[in-house]
Amino acid sequence: MSGTELGLKLLQSVKEMKAGKAARVTQVELNEVTEARQQTGLSQTQFAEALCISKRTLQEWEQGRRAPSGAAQALIRIARRHPEILLESLA
Repeated sequence: MSGTELGLKLLQSVKEMKAGKAARVTQVELNEVTEARQQTGLSQTQFAEALCISKRTLQEWEQGRRAPSGAAQALIRIARRHPEILLESLA
């Protein structure tokens, strides 16, 4: 493929993107931990602080590489149902 052909293909791709014609759409399903954090509106650092865990541990949970313990799962369920309680713990 020549440089001109490549340039034309890239230009066409940009035009399609601007027109909203995506070649594929990726759907990401959030896990319970991420949903709970997002419902509180807290950053990862703030949410980890509220749960008394490291930010790295929270990231591991959100990315599905590790699972929270039983006690942590209970706190996360509370955070999902009543985010205001978790926010009070930071005040």
